[in-house]
Amino acid sequence: MMLTNITSKLLPVIVLLVVLAGFAFVAYHIFLAAAQIGHAANDKMQSKNVVFTKDGVKVGVKEIKNENYVDKTQGILVKAWNLSSWPGYKSRLWNKEAPEHGKVESRKPHSRASPSPSIDSKTK
Repeated sequence: MMLTNITSKLLPVIVLLVVLAGFAFVAYHIFLAAAQIGHAANDKMQSKNVVFTKDGVKVGVKEIKNENYVDKTQGILVKAWNLSSWPGYKSRLWNKEAPEHGKVESRKPHSRASPSPSIDSKTK
């Protein structure tokens, strides 16, 4: 009689502890998965120059060398110059619409690989 009395009082406590342990196990694994996803996302964003700090988000700018910047800018300007037309401005050098006996060659972008002959003659 004493054994059934103790068992009837302890059985609900044991079942409660087993259920709580099951919930704790599932919650722990959900926490681990969320932390792993967070670390993977943080690493991916850092590779794209975005850093999360306690102050907020800092976005880095990709470093571009001045020479590359100047080359790209000059290429765009030369392309715009070659594609432009100024109908109000008449000059024998820039008037592309007028028929000429000697056609003016369009400007070529500056190439850093082959220096111009005028620069070579000055250095020699």
